[in-house]
Amino acid sequence: MKVLLTGAAGQLGQALITACPEGVELLPCRRQELDLSDQDACRRLVQEHQPAWVLNAGAYTAVDRAESEVELAHAVNAQAPAALAEAQEDHGGQLLQLSTDFVFNGQQGFPYRPEQVANPLGVYGSTKAAGEAAVLGYGGTRVLRTSWVYGPVGSNFCLTMLRLLAEREQLGVVADQVGCPTSTRGLAQACWRALALEESAPRILHWSDAGAASWYDFAVAIAELGQQLGVLSRAAHVNPIGTVDYPTPAQRPAYSLLDCSETRQVLGLEPQHWRAALSQVLLRIASSPARASA
Repeated sequence: MKVLLTGAAGQLGQALITACPEGVELLPCRRQELDLSDQDACRRLVQEHQPAWVLNAGAYTAVDRAESEVELAHAVNAQAPAALAEAQEDHGGQLLQLSTDFVFNGQQGFPYRPEQVANPLGVYGSTKAAGEAAVLGYGGTRVLRTSWVYGPVGSNFCLTMLRLLAEREQLGVVADQVGCPTSTRGLAQACWRALALEESAPRILHWSDAGAASWYDFAVAIAELGQQLGVLSRAAHVNPIGTVDYPTPAQRPAYSLLDCSETRQVLGLEPQHWRAALSQVLLRIASSPARASA
């Protein structure tokens, strides 16, 4: 089975490459090989390789910058998925579109089910919701939503916190936004399982690690486990703050837990609790060659 992977240099892309099953001919595409803001380039690449699947892990993920780069965010998050899906349909291929909890407004106070209508707050969520709608207009496509993605490489909250915890004495982290951190390792496994689903399986899937946390909870756990596992020799004190105390250009959902129960059943996968997954990520960071040579 030939699979074309977009966003191959990103944190999820690297995890997908590592977790690639036997028997898969993987075509990893980094930004220099595919500019997702170029719809014609997306179509040409699919037409050239005619993969059985496109695994679209590439995205515009700068949530705050998207508020001022609306056209670019829309091109990457909405128009590129549409072009990929259209090109796949032309030769009978399929597409898995990665999406986000930010397609919901976070106002209902209980986990969002896959069939619920998207109602995003900002440009990033709106463009991702538009990408979902676009690909679901074609046959042979699925959407997999996830939340708060992080891993041992790339740019993410965990790696930023590790740096700030080591540099500062005090940190304020938002405590009134609730979701679930999701490690790239578990998410990659879910993605590969999704490619093997029967045609009758749900077209919209939800996947995150188990449990719930605020950003403050996540930061405190990074500090605690980071010191226990030898990633941090010391850590700044983390103080809970409100969203109002940390204004950002983009409004974020206050509650964005995803109901993953149906997806876990159809994929046959049990997620780790987010703290257990975090421990594994921190252990990988502690044992990385870059850290050893630092």
